[in-house]
Amino acid sequence: MRLNSILNRYLFKEMLSPFVLSLMFFTFVFLMAKILDITNLIVNYSIGLTSVVMLLVYTIPHFLEFVIPISVMVSVLLTFMRLAGDNEIVAMKAGGFSLYRLLPPVIAFCFAGAVLTAFMTISGVPWGKFAFKKLTYKIASSHIDIGLKERTFNEMFKGVVLYVNKVDIKNKTITDVFIEDQRDKNIASTIVSPEGVIFSDPAKLFFKIRLYNGLINRVDLEKRSVQTINFGTYDINLDITKVGYDFKKIKKKEKEMSLSELRLYLKKTSPGDEKYVQALMEYYRKFSIPFACFALGLLAVPLGVQTSSAKRSYGIGLGLFFILLYYLLMSAGFVFGEAGLYPPVIGMWIPDIVIGVIAIFLLVKAAGDSPVNIMFLYNFFKRIFQK
Repeated sequence: MRLNSILNRYLFKEMLSPFVLSLMFFTFVFLMAKILDITNLIVNYSIGLTSVVMLLVYTIPHFLEFVIPISVMVSVLLTFMRLAGDNEIVAMKAGGFSLYRLLPPVIAFCFAGAVLTAFMTISGVPWGKFAFKKLTYKIASSHIDIGLKERTFNEMFKGVVLYVNKVDIKNKTITDVFIEDQRDKNIASTIVSPEGVIFSDPAKLFFKIRLYNGLINRVDLEKRSVQTINFGTYDINLDITKVGYDFKKIKKKEKEMSLSELRLYLKKTSPGDEKYVQALMEYYRKFSIPFACFALGLLAVPLGVQTSSAKRSYGIGLGLFFILLYYLLMSAGFVFGEAGLYPPVIGMWIPDIVIGVIAIFLLVKAAGDSPVNIMFLYNFFKRIFQK
């Protein structure tokens, strides 16, 4: 049996078109959630087109680590559904080809998908997430309006803490303002005001808050005196160049670390630490998700073969069900792994094992021309959840 045979090339090419279409469709669906946030940045904050494009680019690797396995399964499923609907599977079996003979191009296709997914999980996602964070901080430094979060203590300026109950971006107004100014080592100032206006010019590194009808409490630490001042209008100037975002000191989260950084982090962290468990799960996840291409791809073969043209919606529904099942098991693995109910390696690999076992079982039944009865899976999982 030659891997480069006409049949193998034919099946491999048949899977390429639905894979590309699925990849584009699911990527667009995942991006829709981010597009709403980015559109808000464009409309309300006048963010440049270059920054918007880069934010989208940095987000794509995170989506692709999930989209690629899904697209692999959908492409294999649609290909074998079409072959079964056009009776090409019957013709191949009549020509002496068993279902196992059709697996080499599927395995090769799943391997290509696994390599792409591994590249995303190991290199693409850490790079994209950390670059996204750095660009977000840079935008917040240039457009302070974005950095001001409502009902949150904002510490973007060194020595100054701002609390704002509500921010009106269009009118540049803020309400219920609390400011703690400790830029002077000898004097601690607390400013309270019901309303204010923001004046900023990022090009000139100029940022000012004008407050109205407020109160200032000043504590002189050297003289040990307290002074209270009522004001009608008060301006507080802040230096954008002293925004407290030091990119060199930004701490990476587990998902932003590369493989080597995760290994170094695991060596330095105590096994009893909560962060150690999260880093260990992220480490195993980088390898388990690529293998989902094999588990889901092989599962799509029996689902597609035994789906007639009249029941194509049924086959697609089953495929989506198993995709959802895989990621539900992955989410459950994170939850139970963090809770310490079982080791992180089990939580991250159990989805591949469960889907893989189901794929092999259905594949054997389909190769023996036995009908695939999905109800036994429903009863199986029902018993498990009841226990």
